[in-house]
Amino acid sequence: MKTEKPANNFPKLHNAMWPGLVGKGSPGAEPSIDLDTMLDLTAKAEVNGVKFDGVDLFLYDPHVNIDISDDGIQALVDKIRGKGFVVGSVVAPVWFDGSAMGNETQRANWVTAVRKACRIAKKLRELGVRPYGIVRIDSAASVTDWEKDPKGNTKLIAKTFKEGAKIAKDHGERLAAEGEICWGAMHSWKWMIALLEEVGLPKFVGFQADMAHTLLYILSDNAPEHRIVPKNFSWEPDQFHAAMKKLTKALRPWTIDFHVAQNDATMKGSGSHDKTGKHCLATDPNGKLNIARDAGYWLRDDAGKVTKKIKHICWDGCMFPNETLMKQQTWNDILAAMIQVRENHGWHA
Repeated sequence: MKTEKPANNFPKLHNAMWPGLVGKGSPGAEPSIDLDTMLDLTAKAEVNGVKFDGVDLFLYDPHVNIDISDDGIQALVDKIRGKGFVVGSVVAPVWFDGSAMGNETQRANWVTAVRKACRIAKKLRELGVRPYGIVRIDSAASVTDWEKDPKGNTKLIAKTFKEGAKIAKDHGERLAAEGEICWGAMHSWKWMIALLEEVGLPKFVGFQADMAHTLLYILSDNAPEHRIVPKNFSWEPDQFHAAMKKLTKALRPWTIDFHVAQNDATMKGSGSHDKTGKHCLATDPNGKLNIARDAGYWLRDDAGKVTKKIKHICWDGCMFPNETLMKQQTWNDILAAMIQVRENHGWHA
């Protein structure tokens, strides 16, 4: 009797908690959505009996105070375990009073944020709720400031990243820099690689690929000299696929964390350079990505073989109205997209 092959159970499926925080809570903005609500919406999501396996956290108020006590961390663990979840990657709040390219005080603040994030990440691991994941960082520097001295500023950012790497090593952690085009020295695929090579510590500092953000690397609006597709590019399939193969061949060796996401390739932001991409909902008809297919560029090697390198994948989609985020169908649709990615590019273990 022929038995049916079990469904893939790796990579594990996580939901990001930060859509409840990013772009929320400031004057004129919608209020933040608290962590309990985000956890509840995630726990209630279900598609054909499949549910999310865990969550990724933003270590920032009002979700998780970066100076949380050990007792507070235990309470956080109990809360997350109570929903049947584990924790994967955590985001270090490096931007608010820090910068990897700033003055001495700003750089010290950046390093402090990484140290505090690594402490929390390590404690979550020791308490048995965090079996995998990284600590997410970026340069916290604008492209306009960076381009005043590209080589010098890249070296300065790398120097700061190296300080963070020492902390990560001491805590048994790894740092991943997200490829988002609004951050100096990370705003194009070539500069991202140059920065990682300048740091030169691949065991402790790698790359976080977000499908929405990395899509914009092929367009390179903030670094036109690194554009991969032709200037008259109109999303022709052959040109798109050739560009994605080139991009992922270069960045995949550095990739240690992966976000599933959608993008309509429109830009937003301030100034002529500090533009970044717009996350879209998984079902957005204007999305330029075929999520289930294009995730394979990051989760498979050049020969098309699943790498099994990424133990969990996380949905990332920010800046949506609270009305949208509070709809259970939003998270069911996202989970459905995540399941399809795992079916296409996962494995069973």
